[in-house]
Amino acid sequence: MMIYISCAKTMTARSRQQVPYTTVPYFEKEAHENAMHMAQFNTEELTRLLRINNKLAAENVLRYHDFLSPDAPSLPALLAYTGIVFKRLNPKDFTEEDWKYAQQHLFITSFLYGLLRPLDLIKNYRLEGDVRMPEHGDITMFEYWRPLLTEYFITEIKKQRNLLINLASAEMKDLFHWKEVTRAIEVVTPEFMVYKNGKPTTVVIYAKMCRGEMTRFILKNRIEDIESLKSFEWEGFTFDEALSQDNRLIFTLK
Repeated sequence: MMIYISCAKTMTARSRQQVPYTTVPYFEKEAHENAMHMAQFNTEELTRLLRINNKLAAENVLRYHDFLSPDAPSLPALLAYTGIVFKRLNPKDFTEEDWKYAQQHLFITSFLYGLLRPLDLIKNYRLEGDVRMPEHGDITMFEYWRPLLTEYFITEIKKQRNLLINLASAEMKDLFHWKEVTRAIEVVTPEFMVYKNGKPTTVVIYAKMCRGEMTRFILKNRIEDIESLKSFEWEGFTFDEALSQDNRLIFTLK
């Protein structure tokens, strides 16, 4: 079983946590090229491209200018991202065996690095999937990564029982030729819903928290099959067989 989750917009360059080892991102060469292309943009341009305020844009101008410097700090991907999913995943208590298992069973998407494993060393950055770079022929980052990631993604998932647990946000499908992915492997998508006025509704904050908690549940418990995944429970969310169908597993808070 392979899991994939979305990257986060918020990152840190510092952590005291020890990891058993670190690895080099599979698409590090492409990431360096992307960073160099991003370094051409000034604060005003990044404000517009990334839809962020001037302060964040200025911070990322410096990040990209220093990206290839050996002095620029780097962290394992699972420690570098600090969004809600990663906070709930909470690798602070991971054992050495947990880290090794996660390295084999978890992918993290990245608009700069393509696909990352938990122990891949990365540097802080900010990038969006709809950014277009002249050097790429003015195509979006989604379009740029699609031919590069699809075959690699499928090949790695086939090594893990040909099963993908999709805990990423919906837009991340656009990084791949998704029809090719679903033809080649089994994709199971858990969804998390809250009942409001008698109807199941997706609440983004809860969905993100549950994605992180489920990822942690899979990694810590070495979950390898769908039936075991259905036993996931967190803060009242439980598997809802009545709403689930085909490869959509619905977990509800009633």
